[in-house]
Amino acid sequence: MRRIAVIPGDGIGPEVTAEALRTLHAVAPDLEFDVLDHVNADRYLATGTALSDDDFARVASCDGALLGAVGDPRVTSPDYARDVLLRLRFELDLYINHRPAQLLHDRLSPLRDQDRRPIDCTVVRENTEGPYVGVGGALRVGTPHETAIDTEVSTYRGVRRAMEFAFARATRSVCLVDKANAVPHNGTLWQRCFREAAALRPDLPTRHLYVDAAVMLLVQDPTAFDVIVANNAHGDVLSDLTAQLAGGPGTAASANLNPRTGYALCEPVHGSAPDLAGTGRANPLAAVLSAALLLDCAGRAEQAERIRTAVRTVVRDLRCTADLGGSLTTSGAGAAVRDALHGE
Repeated sequence: MRRIAVIPGDGIGPEVTAEALRTLHAVAPDLEFDVLDHVNADRYLATGTALSDDDFARVASCDGALLGAVGDPRVTSPDYARDVLLRLRFELDLYINHRPAQLLHDRLSPLRDQDRRPIDCTVVRENTEGPYVGVGGALRVGTPHETAIDTEVSTYRGVRRAMEFAFARATRSVCLVDKANAVPHNGTLWQRCFREAAALRPDLPTRHLYVDAAVMLLVQDPTAFDVIVANNAHGDVLSDLTAQLAGGPGTAASANLNPRTGYALCEPVHGSAPDLAGTGRANPLAAVLSAALLLDCAGRAEQAERIRTAVRTVVRDLRCTADLGGSLTTSGAGAAVRDALHGE
């Protein structure tokens, strides 16, 4: 990986992305960046274009991508976000959403029991199917008889390759989370693929949980989980829960992956946070850790680990933003990470 497309996006996206790029340059000065700073809500509101075909071609021609945030309170239609993020996921076939959750410091956990705080797990979310594919419609909109339908779509190919990734990542266990008791057709397919993947790893403990039970058990003891594999919707919810158990959205990174092509689009999960934009209070660590994930995907594990070690150091020393107990600004927290890199 040498050339990275960068979409800073909206709200705090440009601010946190700037710190991520400075950190990437500090550990990997050979990387090149193609910055698409015009892909944002301003252009969408002015032209109706979210991600043009030329923009998509530029992103696709790079070896990977870093996204800041997409979303603006002036845009009420979901089409804008779908046309940027979901278009990239679907058309680049980024069929895995990889969401690691690791507690950086004991004080960040919301859990009372100290022994159960150190979460270190990964949610593997199937990223291109489920109810997010847009199959459905609405009848008699705006009337008392309005009817809305969204269809959940699962294919053997899609589920199977999500299972392959989950089992390849696991070292301690794999847990399938679904709602097969209420959604039996999708559930039957997911459980079939789960059994087939488990048969190839007889050394690895497995279990199955319905999503409501999984939510309760994650809060009770997140340390009991290693890799969780789930469909698009359940994985979306579960990964936000694990992020909060690991200290909140300010440190939550994610990767949208196609393991077969090697393409990765990495992004912080906190969204555009328009109320924080321009205040200097946005936490850049999720974007910085997303940059580390991008390095992981590029086979640059040593450089990625240097960034994560620096992040752990600044969190430990309270050289961070207020949401993590510090008093630094966005740029100050980014500079602290780079200082920790130089002081390693």
